[in-house]
Parts: sequence; C-alpha cells; structure tokens
Amino acid sequence: MSDDPTYEAGMEVRRAVLGDAHVDRAIANTTPLTEDFQEFITKFAWGGVWTRDGLDRRTRSCITLAVLTALGHREELGLHVRAALRNGLTAQEIGEVLLHTAVYAGVPAANSAFARAQEVLREEGAS
Repeated sequence: MSDDPTYEAGMEVRRAVLGDAHVDRAIANTTPLTEDFQEFITKFAWGGVWTRDGLDRRTRSCITLAVLTALGHREELGLHVRAALRNGLTAQEIGEVLLHTAVYAGVPAANSAFARAQEVLREEGAS
C-alpha cells in the first residue's frame, strides 16, 4: 500500500500519535487474518480521520479518551493515554477528560479509566 497517499498519511500520523514501537509491533504481529484490518485502520482511521483539518490532535485525543472510557475499552484506553501525552495533553488534562466523561458515561466507567490512566501515567513518568 506504499503507493496510496491516504495510507501513507495515515501511517505517518499513526506513528506520530502512537509511537514507532507500538506501530512496529502491530505490523510485526500482522497475520493473513489481520492484514486487511491493519490496512483499514491505517487508511481510514489514521489517514482518513486523524489527518483532517477540522480538529487538532489534542482535541481528537480528548474525544478518543472519552469514547474509550464510555465504552469500557480499558486496554485501548492505555494506548490512547500515551497518545494523549504525545499530543500535548498533561496528566491533569487527561484527568479532566475522564472526570467530565464520568458525568455522561457513568462513574464505574470513569473509575476504571482513572485506574488505567494512573497506571500508564506512572509508567510514563507523567503522574
């Protein structure tokens, strides 16, 4: 797919937001079963949405944290707490997003998200 500009733009943003190590692991772990999915998320999520001009990466990270919290996707949340730090959010701002989400998505979801975020922020030295 290297000749597809949307894929290439998506890979550039994906690497910038998630980090080379994560993307390299995802690519290394690609199998025939997951190959189309990896191409799909790179092209459409990262190349089609994250590259749009309508919102900056900080705002996209806030939305992503809120949605992952609301849906209870704890492991993916950890990945995106790291991404939010790369996109310039502070630990305090991440906490504000999770607190705000608690009002609309529920305290149990936010409680789990706070626990996961705290783990990741500690690992990243940003707590």
